Amino acid sequence: MAYAIVIPTIARPSLYRLLASLAGQDPSSGPEQIVVVDDRPGVPPELEVRVGGLDPQVVRSGGNGPAAARNAGWRKTSAEWVVFVDDDVELAADWAARLASDLAGQPADVAGVQAKIRVPLPAHRRPTDAERNTAGLASAVWITADMAYRREALERVGGFDERFRRAYREDADLAVRIQRCGWRLVRGRRETIHPVRPDGEWASVRAQAGNADDVLMRRRHGLRWRQAAVAPRGRLSWHVATTACGLTAVVAGAAGARRTAVAAAAGWLALTAQFAWLRIKPGPATPAEIKRMVTTSIAIPPVATVHRLLGAWRYRMVEPHVQEWP
Repeated sequence: MAYAIVIPTIARPSLYRLLASLAGQDPSSGPEQIVVVDDRPGVPPELEVRVGGLDPQVVRSGGNGPAAARNAGWRKTSAEWVVFVDDDVELAADWAARLASDLAGQPADVAGVQAKIRVPLPAHRRPTDAERNTAGLASAVWITADMAYRREALERVGGFDERFRRAYREDADLAVRIQRCGWRLVRGRRETIHPVRPDGEWASVRAQAGNADDVLMRRRHGLRWRQAAVAPRGRLSWHVATTACGLTAVVAGAAGARRTAVAAAAGWLALTAQFAWLRIKPGPATPAEIKRMVTTSIAIPPVATVHRLLGAWRYRMVEPHVQEWP
């Protein structure tokens, strides 16, 4: 079964581990083409991708995000199947053989085959908040950490929606649009490892930018978009309530309305403490983790609320997706 591999990257060191694992695959099950899409902004230094006998094609996409990078990559290929692989995953030694088995003989109405994602977690302690968030990828559906799509389906729907500028919801949006055209998406047997990578103390706060992408999903796919995308509900309503309490406390205090300010401050404190405890309880509860959970639990509600408002304004004119059937 002819397939091509597309790898969007910002030149993280993990890219070279991925390429080395690809070079070690059984050549009889290998890809027709490998395209590495350099999504660093501006004019970065040339990306060296010749590893272990591989000589992938390199395409630049200008730092416009993974959706645009994947589009730039798959449009440079010609194989029947396009396999999107993230640059921070690790492939098993028999990955190519299992992929070939996953793709072979798929019915014509199957447009995509997802890998099983495994996230290794520490065995000697409970996982941190960041590790639990990454572990959620193991149960996520249609994520492009390792996802194969038929070229016909990608061409039919126009590929990824490039308004999704971060690695969030762009894969769910594509999956919903493809399924609305009558195709099915299935899980394969190949397994891909997605390690937990260090993203810094404030990664959970930066991740709140995804609330703007949720607005775009709602505009594109309607009020029931979460059911269509198999996306669990978040805590946005709680974050809005927490932010409202905090803002009310500040405004009432400045206006001299002491009772209102005290009541609102008490509400803010209770909601913030509850949120922090929900994140601390399942974790290792080390002093560093507790400190991180408390500080980020204070910051997350207003940041999430602001991103939601910005998304509502940014995508206010987006037209709903028109359902198509073959």
